[in-house]
Amino acid sequence: MSGSVSNTASPSRLDALRVYAHPRVFAMLFLGFAAGLPLLLVGGTFTAWLRDLGVELAAIGFLSWVGLAHSIKVLWAPLVDRLTLPVLTPLFGRRRAWILTAQCTVAMGLLGMALADPVEELWLVAFWAVVTAFGSATQDISIDAYRVEAVGRERQGAMAATYVTGYRLAILMAGAGALHIAAVGSWSVAYGVMALLMGVGLVTTLIVREPEVQQVSDDTRRMEQRVVEYLDRTTHQGALRDFVAWFLSAVVCPFADFFKRYGLAAVAVLLFVGTFRISDIVMGVMANPFYLDLGFTKTEIANVAAAFGLGMTLGGAALGGVLVLRFGIARMLIFTAIMAPLTNLTFSWLALIGPELYGLVFAIIADNVTGGMAISVFLAYLASLTNTAYTATQYALFSSLMTLPGQFLGGFTGWLAEQVDWVWFFIIAAGAGLPAIVLGLVLLRVAHPDRMRQPGKDD
Repeated sequence: MSGSVSNTASPSRLDALRVYAHPRVFAMLFLGFAAGLPLLLVGGTFTAWLRDLGVELAAIGFLSWVGLAHSIKVLWAPLVDRLTLPVLTPLFGRRRAWILTAQCTVAMGLLGMALADPVEELWLVAFWAVVTAFGSATQDISIDAYRVEAVGRERQGAMAATYVTGYRLAILMAGAGALHIAAVGSWSVAYGVMALLMGVGLVTTLIVREPEVQQVSDDTRRMEQRVVEYLDRTTHQGALRDFVAWFLSAVVCPFADFFKRYGLAAVAVLLFVGTFRISDIVMGVMANPFYLDLGFTKTEIANVAAAFGLGMTLGGAALGGVLVLRFGIARMLIFTAIMAPLTNLTFSWLALIGPELYGLVFAIIADNVTGGMAISVFLAYLASLTNTAYTATQYALFSSLMTLPGQFLGGFTGWLAEQVDWVWFFIIAAGAGLPAIVLGLVLLRVAHPDRMRQPGKDD
């Protein structure tokens, strides 16, 4: 777990801001847009389309399962790490080949949904929705891997910030944008336009360069050599031996590598990854019901919590990218781990003062700016955990773990809100962030984020 600490001085404020002019950092804005666009088109916008056409609620509920592709993407992430695509990989490189394939799959799926009739051919719409969802999840895997490998650790915060900005703008387009298009045209036109907008990502992927990384470090080679030596001692032969070798190298080795690098500290790292965003996720589930219960109008919620809140989140994400470059990942991790739950308490204050617009504005500024910073900082941290030999697999594991505990606990938030008043609900939500603060302080001692060696880039 030893590593070197850079002796270079922290960059000036102007130099820190210039990080966003880096070609790959800027390109991540458009790749983030491509990544975010399909999410609602197989989620909330999709269900709105189906219900608008009179599809039964039971069928809509079953079709919502297509979104599970994003939760199980770690299952095929090893393929993205190790499988060479004919023609495309030699032409574009390992990462860009997979990104292009995934983007074409998403565009094809959206176009298929646009041309099918949910009333007469629901099965066909469901098929194209599944194609879109798996293409989208595969695009997430490959873009995440590209983002980690394309620049050094010091620019990861900025990469995350531009990615989040593009992602959020795409969600706005796939949500409100698609609904407006459907209102003046049709749902088929809306989905056709969304398919065309995937061209933003396709063009960007064709323009950007493949990351220049050492795919396999010396430690990784030695570990995989032990796999070969193990197979030489077994009775496996032919295709079976080849499959076992691939499975051990692509699936087992990524996890073995992570635990080898971090030792017992790996447990603390995984717990920290799983708890960092719990407070925000738990609070977010009940945010809109809280606003309505308090007496805010739908227009006020849309204008302040949604539109203004989006701007605050994007501003916070950009600020987080600059601060990571200037102060490092470790200090910003602790700062955002403390501030994220602390700002949740502004909603307890809002519950006390009632539906005052100034209170809502203050709470949204505090929570969304901090939340945006936390996202940028945390994505930079996740990038620092990966070995570039297994970027896609390891990052898919971390990103799934990042949201899973919060999403699970989020299912109980309605029951909790009914048992206590809103003031105590947000105090409890803030308290859910305490484990992440404690674990963050532990990591400063046992696995300091700014001092850990990053295999493939540091070797």
